[in-house]
Amino acid sequence: MTMPFYVSPEQLMKDRADFARKGIARGRSVVVLAYDDGILFATENPSRALHKISEIYDRIAFAAVGKYNEFENLRVAGVRYADLRGYSYDRADVTARGLANAYAQTLGTVFTTESKPLEVELVVAEVGATPAEDQVYRLSYDGSVADEHGYVVMGGQAEQLGSRVADAWRAGLSLAEVLRLAVRTLGAVGVDGQVLAAGSERELTPNQLEVAVLDRSRARRAFRRLQGAALADLLGVGHGTQDAGTTGAAGGDDVPDEG
Repeated sequence: MTMPFYVSPEQLMKDRADFARKGIARGRSVVVLAYDDGILFATENPSRALHKISEIYDRIAFAAVGKYNEFENLRVAGVRYADLRGYSYDRADVTARGLANAYAQTLGTVFTTESKPLEVELVVAEVGATPAEDQVYRLSYDGSVADEHGYVVMGGQAEQLGSRVADAWRAGLSLAEVLRLAVRTLGAVGVDGQVLAAGSERELTPNQLEVAVLDRSRARRAFRRLQGAALADLLGVGHGTQDAGTTGAAGGDDVPDEG
């Protein structure tokens, strides 16, 4: 009779956490920044079909890094949760806090009971009537939730990029200012995934970016995407035509295995 191979609970949890962190680190970063009239989301993503930033409900948005198929399932579940709660009770009862709690339960259950954790990290954000009422929650692969203020950076090299954002971000910045900060931060990661020295950031074009905002000035549905001429104008660059290779699958986060 063979004896079963024993692994301590501590080692099992550590192995699952290491596995999830490595998967998340392979994804391109997402930057979330508060500005005077709302919340901005930006990531490097040449795909126009596979989004990493999406609307969940009237004033709630979702951003993710990691495996596309895994966080897309979570996004769809979040939309269903919001629609059902808004229909059953009231649209005002759908909040980012409630959605974050639902996601935390799902992520935590998978992490502790399944053989493979979800290789995802999420941000759920809700824009309020004033900046003080904005809510931004960051959820990790193990279901832990952090209440963030001002900015969030997720994905590969998040700690180093986060320190750069912390040095440059301040309350009350305009949309154009936070967008330029986000693009500089995303461009600080080289094609090999390493952080570049200050001043040597890559120049990212509008066609390489996925950008959206929660605009508090809109009456109900606050989410809108920034693309094309509107995005180019905010970045202060010419509209031009799409760069070669930026409209299809070009590796990295725009393929289904990595988000």
